[in-house]
Amino acid sequence: MTKQGLDEHAPISPGSAQKHPLLILHTLALLLLLLTLYSLSTGRYPLAMGDIFHFISASLGWGEMEQARYTLLHDLFIEIRLPRVLAAILIGASLSVSGAAFQGVFQNPLVSPNLLGVLSGAAFGAALGILLNGSWLFVQASSFFFGIAAVVFALFIARAFGQGSLLMLILGGIISGAFFAAMLSIVKYAADPENVLPGIVIWLMGSLSAISLDDARWILIPVVLLVVTLCTLGRWLDALAMGDDEARMLGVPVAFARYGVIFCATLLSALTVSLAGIIGWIGLIVPHVARLITGPGHGLLLPASALLGGCFLLSADLVARNFSAQEIPIGIVTELLGIPVFLLVLRHARRGWSA
Repeated sequence: MTKQGLDEHAPISPGSAQKHPLLILHTLALLLLLLTLYSLSTGRYPLAMGDIFHFISASLGWGEMEQARYTLLHDLFIEIRLPRVLAAILIGASLSVSGAAFQGVFQNPLVSPNLLGVLSGAAFGAALGILLNGSWLFVQASSFFFGIAAVVFALFIARAFGQGSLLMLILGGIISGAFFAAMLSIVKYAADPENVLPGIVIWLMGSLSAISLDDARWILIPVVLLVVTLCTLGRWLDALAMGDDEARMLGVPVAFARYGVIFCATLLSALTVSLAGIIGWIGLIVPHVARLITGPGHGLLLPASALLGGCFLLSADLVARNFSAQEIPIGIVTELLGIPVFLLVLRHARRGWSA
């Protein structure tokens, strides 16, 4: 990709973004905070902001609240809304950062986190867990394991037939994704159409409704660590975008950097899919929106993608649970919202992509 192509990705110049990186990140963080508060307050039983702050004050011992009112707010705020809001932020950030990292590694704007088959593998693992009548924890563990296994299979193919070149990595991902998609079809065919198959189909659509506070807690630390790790590798991704030879001249360990980014991005994707099912488009669209705001430099692009991803999935979750009396699977919402957003991004970025 030429330097000109990189520059044309953004309506503002990269230099302008570099002069005000904190302003951009602070603005996105404020937007995420406002969306978080709104998500916590809205729903079938709306809450005033004053009620939320009053409940938080009472929980911290800074005020008093009637016991019955406190119990009601605790169940609504802590047990129902807080877990899915936290999960939406973490999953949106994870998928967005993974997508931006994969696009940087493969120097391709059409790359998404599923390039190496992680989503197909995770989908098969979850469906297999449901078919075996496993517990929710077993389903999550199976989904995570097979998501990682799909990427390992893709890397094995790339190493065995092409010495790990970018082209063979892509082809390995296509083969791995197709294999696990076929295995998923076999599981769906073998599933009981009345008792098991509906559960598999619903899981594949993606949902945040079954996420508990414990689920949000256990992914918090690994997600934050992996996102921060990828953000610190932004300079390596910038060097890789110039080509392997130029990156080596700059002192970047190309193989270690490439596979390190793939490893971290794969773990992020597998974690999110094992928790909430298949949620598409975020890893493809959000990095492009972030690039229009920040320019192509990954040092700013990756954290901006994380914040925008949280905002996007929070917005999709608001639509999913408030649009109708019955909650819509969030994977459907992200697809419906993603198409017009992608068309808008395509209009502004097509010159840079074709360079």
